[in-house]
Amino acid sequence: MSLPLRRPSRDPDGPVPVRVLPRGPSGRIRWSGRKAAALGLAAIATLGMAEPPAVGPQGLGDRLFPTLGNTGYDVTSYDVTLDYSGHNDQPLNATTEITARATTELDHLNLDFARGTVRSVRIGGLPARHEQHGEDLVLTPAFHISRGQEVKISVEHTSDPGGKRDGGWIRTADGLAMANQADAAHRVFPCNDHPSDKALFTFHITAPQELTAVANGLPLGAAPRAAGRTWTYRTAHPMATELAQVSIGKSSVLLRRGPHGLPIRDVVPTADRTVLARWLAKTPDHLAWMEQKVGPYPFETYGVLIANARTGFELETQTLSLFEKALFSADHLPDWYVESVIVHELSHQWFGDSVSPRRWSDVWLNEAHATWYEALYAQEKGDHRASLEDRMHRAYQQSDGWRAEGGPPAAPKAPRPGQKISIFRPIVYDGSALVLYALRQKIGPTAFERLEREWVARHHDGVADTADFIALSSQAAGQNLAGFFQEWLYGARTPPMPGRAEWRPAGTPETPGKPA
Repeated sequence: MSLPLRRPSRDPDGPVPVRVLPRGPSGRIRWSGRKAAALGLAAIATLGMAEPPAVGPQGLGDRLFPTLGNTGYDVTSYDVTLDYSGHNDQPLNATTEITARATTELDHLNLDFARGTVRSVRIGGLPARHEQHGEDLVLTPAFHISRGQEVKISVEHTSDPGGKRDGGWIRTADGLAMANQADAAHRVFPCNDHPSDKALFTFHITAPQELTAVANGLPLGAAPRAAGRTWTYRTAHPMATELAQVSIGKSSVLLRRGPHGLPIRDVVPTADRTVLARWLAKTPDHLAWMEQKVGPYPFETYGVLIANARTGFELETQTLSLFEKALFSADHLPDWYVESVIVHELSHQWFGDSVSPRRWSDVWLNEAHATWYEALYAQEKGDHRASLEDRMHRAYQQSDGWRAEGGPPAAPKAPRPGQKISIFRPIVYDGSALVLYALRQKIGPTAFERLEREWVARHHDGVADTADFIALSSQAAGQNLAGFFQEWLYGARTPPMPGRAEWRPAGTPETPGKPA
């Protein structure tokens, strides 16, 4: 996710702003066992290991979202069918089919689900009892489920785009789109709503004839149905629920090829197709630029989804990144800045989508890297305002304040009450990219670039955490970096910057400091 809420000044000599969230009420290591224990870096409990509790709400125990996710099973696939009437303020009829494998003995299991009505549930083809407990849907099958057994669950339900604007469905000027990060996929369909449980997805979307439906992955066809059409899409790679995307509206799908023949499909409001064409033509070059930095693009397709809606953010939904149209119509923004925001979401396809966080406290790994490549792209393509060095220096000056406000990068403070997206504070963006800058200063550009490529290659299509990154960084550098990361990722104060002894956090007296 990127938050381009503070734009570059119209003054050509003004600095490029650091991304920050608005402060109003609506603001949005696997090291060796002994060393990790000694440093306390493995103290965070492993998710998903507990036995399922008695009937009622549960969760994986994620520190930031303790009620999200469920124990006792791993989902392998979702098949989601949605029937859209053409009215974006009315519930959609839906069926969600889930294939999972039990990881323990089960007499009941929980799904995350809210903002819809469940009509019926079948497990293994047999009717199953269902009860709603808060945002948990508790299912009791007609039979005992053994550990290792494959389970097929079918839930007939509605999916309601009305109500609070706190994630899930976004109502656009001509239809709907999704923004499920961080905790909102279960407001659209029943699921195990945590990024540690990735699965394959198939979507079937029926919509009126004059509308176009798109979703993650590749199209399998569009079949006529009464006065509408049914569109089918399927992913070729596992995906976290927070990255699911379905868009329905008066859209045009523009097709082209990217590096190595990669299919690119951009989805834009038909009325704005001509105006947006120059931005969409840049996608192949953006892909080639990222591949040069970190290696092959990790998925079967890519594209940009431009929604006619006011969101205040952009979002890295897998294979089809979501952007608000306003980003491309602000005439005072330099092209390089807009492109750097586009590259931010593209970077997430590697960092956050292909390699997903094991727990939400690891979200710094997503945003640090996306911000890093955003800033690197801006420096290469922009003007004197786009200096990476200057941006990191400003981030260093503000880092202590960000840590006080939002916690250190790898131990962010919990969401503010009623504002769950508030984990995306400045410390997660430029404050965490600053950690990567410090790491490159510490180990040198060659080792750093080797680490980046190895990280996305090793954890492709999987989940990883801060401990994994510390271990791989140490391996790439040929030295134990656990102490370095302990200070930079968990410290209340920002450590001295390697090679930049003159840098000071804001408010620090200008006295000579010791080299890092």
